Amino acid sequence: MKNYAITLIFLIFSFSGWAQKPIKGLVKDANGKAIESVNVSLKDTEGNIINFSRTNRNGEFNIPIKNDQVTGYKIEASSIGYKKLSTIVTDVTKSYDLVMQSSETNLETVTVKNRPSLTSRGDTLNYRPSDFADKQDRSIGDVLKKMPGIEVAEDGKISYNGKSISNLYVDGDNLLDDKYNIGTKSIPQGAVDKVQVIQNDQPVKMMRKNNMSDDVALNLVLKDEAKLKLMGDATAGAGMPNRFDENLTAMLFNKKLKFINNIKGNNIGNDPGIDLTSHNFSDYLKKLDNDKPGSLLSTGAAGVPSLPQSRYLFNKVGLINLNNLYKFKQDLQLRANLSYLYDERSQQYNKFSQTYLSGQTISYAESQNNAINPQKLRVQFNLNGNADKYYLNNNFVLDYAPFKTSSGFVINDVAANQVLKQETLDISNEFNYRKKLKSEDVINFYSYLNRTTQPENLIITPGLNADILNNGNSYLGLSQYVKIPTWYTNNYASFAFVNNHFVQTYKAGFNVQQQQLNSELYRTQNNQQTELVSGNTVNNLNWLKSKLYADATYEFTNDKLKAGLSVPLSYNLINYSDDVNQLDKHLHKLFLNPSINIKYQTSTENYLTANYSFRNDLGGIDDIYQGTILKNYRSLFANNAPISESKTHNAGAGFNFRKAMQMLFINLTANYSDAELNTISSYSLSNNIQQRIVLPLSNHIRTLSLNANASKYLFALKSTVNGGISFSQSRYDQLQNNELFAFNAQTITYRVGIEAKLNNFINWSYLANFSVTDNKAKVADAIKTNFQQLRQQSTLAITTVRNVYLNLSAEHLFTHQSTQANLKYLFADMNIKYKYLKMKTDFEFGITNLANIKSFDAVYLSANSLTTGTYFIPGRVAMLKATFSF
Repeated sequence: MKNYAITLIFLIFSFSGWAQKPIKGLVKDANGKAIESVNVSLKDTEGNIINFSRTNRNGEFNIPIKNDQVTGYKIEASSIGYKKLSTIVTDVTKSYDLVMQSSETNLETVTVKNRPSLTSRGDTLNYRPSDFADKQDRSIGDVLKKMPGIEVAEDGKISYNGKSISNLYVDGDNLLDDKYNIGTKSIPQGAVDKVQVIQNDQPVKMMRKNNMSDDVALNLVLKDEAKLKLMGDATAGAGMPNRFDENLTAMLFNKKLKFINNIKGNNIGNDPGIDLTSHNFSDYLKKLDNDKPGSLLSTGAAGVPSLPQSRYLFNKVGLINLNNLYKFKQDLQLRANLSYLYDERSQQYNKFSQTYLSGQTISYAESQNNAINPQKLRVQFNLNGNADKYYLNNNFVLDYAPFKTSSGFVINDVAANQVLKQETLDISNEFNYRKKLKSEDVINFYSYLNRTTQPENLIITPGLNADILNNGNSYLGLSQYVKIPTWYTNNYASFAFVNNHFVQTYKAGFNVQQQQLNSELYRTQNNQQTELVSGNTVNNLNWLKSKLYADATYEFTNDKLKAGLSVPLSYNLINYSDDVNQLDKHLHKLFLNPSINIKYQTSTENYLTANYSFRNDLGGIDDIYQGTILKNYRSLFANNAPISESKTHNAGAGFNFRKAMQMLFINLTANYSDAELNTISSYSLSNNIQQRIVLPLSNHIRTLSLNANASKYLFALKSTVNGGISFSQSRYDQLQNNELFAFNAQTITYRVGIEAKLNNFINWSYLANFSVTDNKAKVADAIKTNFQQLRQQSTLAITTVRNVYLNLSAEHLFTHQSTQANLKYLFADMNIKYKYLKMKTDFEFGITNLANIKSFDAVYLSANSLTTGTYFIPGRVAMLKATFSF
C-alpha cells in the first residue's frame, strides 16, 4: 500500500527526487594566496545562474545544489582586481581549485549616498535596524514600519510582502505567542542586531526536512550586550484636563530566561488591551473546529467612529502583562503568559439610520450615554519540547472576561435605561505529541479539551414596544437571561510516511460538542409583578454534535515546487431537542472536503501560488433556537428553519516578487468564493424595532477580491515608498419585510505612503487611503448608494538643537456621500522631547487635538441602509512625561 501511494504521487507531480550535495572548492591568486569575497556562481548550459556563493577568508567556497545532474555546467568566479575565470563541472564530488590572475580595472567615481542593505540566506532575509532607524525611534516597532517589504497596521499587526506573519520570535524563541504588540512596543531598537524574515517558517524541527509550511515569521536577533543585562523603562506622565499616563517595563533575554513584564495605566485614550491582541486567533479557531456562538446580547451600541482609537476613547485603564520563558535545556522550555486588564470607558453619541425598501423608508433616531466596564484575565502555561526526534507541546489556557455596560438611551424620543452583564469563563488544554521513528516516519497524537460558560443578562427600564411585548399596556421593564454552557473535545492520531520529497499522512479522529441554550424573557408590570412575556420567549435547548473523521494528505516538495492534496472525509451527527418548544430532531451528513495548494518557485526570490478548496459546513446552536430572544432593546431574534448548511467553493492565486538587494517587493493576490446556503435571515423592520427569524431558503453569497501592493527603498532619497490597490465585490440576498433583494456591493481602495529622510535633521512620513464603495440592488428602480472617503496622515520629525526633537503631525479626513453634506476634519498634534543622556531620561511635552475638536460626524453604508452618527470625543489634551531607561 505504501509503495503504491508513493508511486501514485510520483505520477501526479511528475518529479523525481533530488539529493542535496554541495560543490566545493578553493580560490587562490597566482602566488597561491587565498582570495576572500570572490563571487562564485554555478551556471547551466544556457548561462542561467543556478546558485551562488562567496569565498570565506580562507578562499573556500561551498555552493549548495539540489540536483546532482549538473555535469557540463560551469563554475564562474569574479572579483574586482582579477580576471573572470570559469571552469566546467566534470564531477560534483570533486574539489575545484581556481587560480585567478590579477588585472587592473578602471572604476568610475561613485558617490555613496546611503548604505542600507539586505542579506539573504536560504529562506531568511536579514534587515539591519541601524540602516533604517532615526534618532527619535525608540522601539523596534518604530523601525519596522520604515523597512521596505514590511507593513505595520494601526493595531500592530505585521505583514511581509502582503502576508501576515505567523510569529514574532525573540532570539529564536516564541515568548509572546502571537500577542507580539508588547514586544514591538517595548524592545529598544538599539538592542536589535538583525530583523530576520523567515519564509516557509516551520517551528517543529522534525518537519523541516520536508517543509510544506507557507508561513512567514519575524525573528529579532539581539545584540550580545543586550543579552547580558536587565533592560526596561519607566514612564510617569501628568496632564490637563486631569490626565495621567504611567508605565513600567522590564526585559531580560539570556540563554536560560527571557521575559517582558509590563504594568501600565492611563486615561489619555490609549488602550493597553491592544497588547493582548492575538493577530492570528481566527485562523487558530478554524483549526480547532469548535464553533461557539459569541455573545447573544448587546446594548445596541452604534460602534465606534472611523478614527484612531486614541482620538475618540474616554477611558481609565490598567494592565498587568507578564510574559516569561524558561529553558530547562535547549530543546525543552516552559512559558507563562499572564495578564489582567481592567477598564472603565464612557461613550456618548447620536445616530440616525435609514433603510430603503420598495415604496418605504424605515428610519429611527437614537442617542446613548454608555458606561462600559470590560475586564480580561488570562492565564496561559505552555510546555514545549522540540527536538529532531520528538515534538511535545501542551498548552493550558484560562480566560475570564466579566463585562458590564450601563447606559441611558433615547430612541425615537422614547427614553429608557439598560444594564448588560456578561461573564465568560473559558478553560482549555491542548496536547500535541509527535515522534520520529527510525524509518523517518512520524506518528502524532493530539487532544484538545474545552469548557466554556457565558451567562448574559440584559435589563431594560421602562418597558419598550408595549404593542408587541405587553398587549399595548405600559409596563416597568424587561429582563432577558441567556446561558450557553459548552463542552468540547477533539482528538486524533496520525501517521506520516516520509520518503525523500514525498510525505503521505493519514489521520483519524473524532470531536464532540455538547451545549445547552437556556433563555427566558421576563417583563415587570407596573404592580411589580414579574412574568414571562410569553411561552414563545423561552428556550431549553439541548445540543449534541459529534464528528468522526479521516484525512489523507499527500505532499510533495523540492527546490521548485511545493504541492499538497488533502482529502478529509467526515461523518457528522447532530441531535437537538427542546421540550418547551416541542423540538426533537437529528441530522447526519457525510462530507468530503478536498483541498489542493501549489507553490511554484519561478526563481530564487519569486514564486506563484494557487489553491482550491471545497467545504461543507453545518451551523450551530444559535441557528435553530425557536424561542424569541431580545438581542438588544430594538431587536427580537428567533429561528424557524433546519440547521443551516453551506457549501463553499474557494479558489485563489498569487504572485510574490522581490529583488532583495534592490529592496523592491511586489505582491499580487486574487480570491473568489461561492457559498451556497440553505437558510436565510428574514427581517421585519419598523421604525421602533426589528424582528428576525431564520427561514429555509436557498441563496448564494459570492465574493471576489483582488489586491496589488508594492514597496521600494529609494537609495538616492533615503526613503521607503509603498502603494497598493484593492478591489472587493460581494453579491448576496436579503429578505426584508417579505421582499427579497439581491445586492451587489463593491469597494475599491487606493493606498500610497512614504517614510523619508529629507536631510540629516528632518524626517517626513505620509500615508493616504482613498476608498470608494458602491451598493446597488439588482431590481428595477434600484436602490443605490455611493460612499467615498479620503484619509491622510503626515508627520514631520525635526531635530532642532542637540538632543531636542520636535514632532508635528496632522490627520485629514474627507467623506462624501451623495445624499449628505461632505464631512471634513483636520486633527493636529505637537510633541517636543529632550533627551537628558546623563540620566538616561527623556522629558516630553505634547498637545493632541490642537484644534480642540469635540465632536465627530461619521457616515456608514451597508447594503440598502445609511447611518449617520455624531460622536463626542476628547478635546485638546496636554501631557508632560518623563521616561527613564535602564
